[in-house]
Amino acid sequence: MKYGVHAGLWQAHEADEIIKVLGCVADNGFDGIEVPLHGLTDEKALALGKAIKEHGLEVTCTHGLSPENDISSADKHIRQKALAHLKWAIQTASLIGSDLLCGPIFAPWKVFEPDDKTARAQRSADALGELERDLQELNVTLGLEALNRFETDLVNTAEEAMHLAKTTGSDRIGILLDTFHLNIEEKNIKTAITNASDKLVHFHISDNDRGVPGSGHVSWHEVKDALDEINYDGWIVAEMFVTANGPISADLNIWRDIEPNATHACKEALTFMKSTFG
Repeated sequence: MKYGVHAGLWQAHEADEIIKVLGCVADNGFDGIEVPLHGLTDEKALALGKAIKEHGLEVTCTHGLSPENDISSADKHIRQKALAHLKWAIQTASLIGSDLLCGPIFAPWKVFEPDDKTARAQRSADALGELERDLQELNVTLGLEALNRFETDLVNTAEEAMHLAKTTGSDRIGILLDTFHLNIEEKNIKTAITNASDKLVHFHISDNDRGVPGSGHVSWHEVKDALDEINYDGWIVAEMFVTANGPISADLNIWRDIEPNATHACKEALTFMKSTFG
């Protein structure tokens, strides 16, 4: 098991901002940091990867799509543009030093077209399958993230995520599950995780309010029992968004400070992770 923390905890969404928090992440005992790809150039990606290595950390990456890069679109030209964008994202993750790229990379975030859901899912799967060669050549695995109903209508449950991943036909495409979303969408968190075992490539944790795991009402014994049952030994990354009035707070509907201090939340999260998952 490896433990990581998402740079978004500090609202760090530019390479220079992420570099500033690496010392904190390393000093607190994490194995790695998770970084978003928005705004990165090749030069910035290489510099960020070098800094991460210098701090003795590993790295995983997250990304999402905009309406202009909609891989599920009925418009072939938009899908081709989205494919080019995802190829850039795969290459950029590799430049940073990550073999894992996860997130809602199957459709634009907060775009809802429920009447066209089945066709959109098929177009998304077909397009994602075209990335196989790039994934193989750069040794990168994709993790499709199941999001709650307020963020997407396309993939809300572990079952839907797994179905989409399998439909791509690629062994390099799996799923990412996140306790924040599981807590909203799943009838039984343990069952959702265990049923997805053959496609689970990454795991995010936070509590029900996106704060420190263990501080809310997520059923952590179900999470632990499920991960133990499937012998999950990949990354567990604390993805917490706890600060109001930041650059992404409005997008995530963070209207108050969930935790009083981001760095303290980082420490508390790792303490919980080690005591809960070993």
